[in-house]
Amino acid sequence: MKETLTKDPLIIGGHQFNSRFILGSGKFSLDFMKTVIQHGEAEMVTLALRRANTAGEENILDYIPKNITLLPNTSGARTAEEAVRIARLAREIGCGDFVKVEVISDSKYLLPDNQETVRATEMLAKDGFIVMPYMYPDLYAARALVDAGAAAVMPLGAPIGSNKGLCTKEFIQILVDEIDLPIIVDAGIGRPSQACEAMEMGVDAVMSNTAIATANDVSLMASAFKQAIQSGREAYLAGLGRVLDLKAEASSPLTGFLED
Repeated sequence: MKETLTKDPLIIGGHQFNSRFILGSGKFSLDFMKTVIQHGEAEMVTLALRRANTAGEENILDYIPKNITLLPNTSGARTAEEAVRIARLAREIGCGDFVKVEVISDSKYLLPDNQETVRATEMLAKDGFIVMPYMYPDLYAARALVDAGAAAVMPLGAPIGSNKGLCTKEFIQILVDEIDLPIIVDAGIGRPSQACEAMEMGVDAVMSNTAIATANDVSLMASAFKQAIQSGREAYLAGLGRVLDLKAEASSPLTGFLED
């Protein structure tokens, strides 16, 4: 399986990744970071700026292996301007040019503001960032993000932290079919089976945080997600078998019965 996936790299902003599992770090205790990364074989890890730049407290950057690509997010931004400021601060402290844009002004449902996200994406792309915007799966907004210079599109599967799975499955499928950028399902995936289902749809990667961080055995769950994502990708590449509508078909020829 590893050989097949190595020949099928994920390309984001000109950078190549063999893993299609992106690990969120928001809910992890720092002591678990290295082992979860190792068991999940993730090559990209998100982080909030406040966890990397808090004087007098432990720094998450000390717990992430140096070969990992950092994906700082703009968590806490309510406007495009705030997102740009956070992204620039992250780059200044050494987090690199990747950025996951999050613009959320609603504190109850925590749904992304697609309009402000498009604005932030355009500003950051012009500033040389590799922009991966988190968005509500809407075709028009996704097309606007492409035009704004996004390197990938990250539609939510369900509200952040809910573990409800692919509530927006049909809308994500539209993006997979219509958008010529990597589609990465972000938020809401609660089980490895749901991550596998997303990959079978043709999405390019899955990001998970809460489902792993709230598991009884976080390392084992990270490994389960890794394998589910790999399996889902292999199934998509193989081409899923057809589905018959309200009928059955024997797997062997209907000949040679005993009475014949």
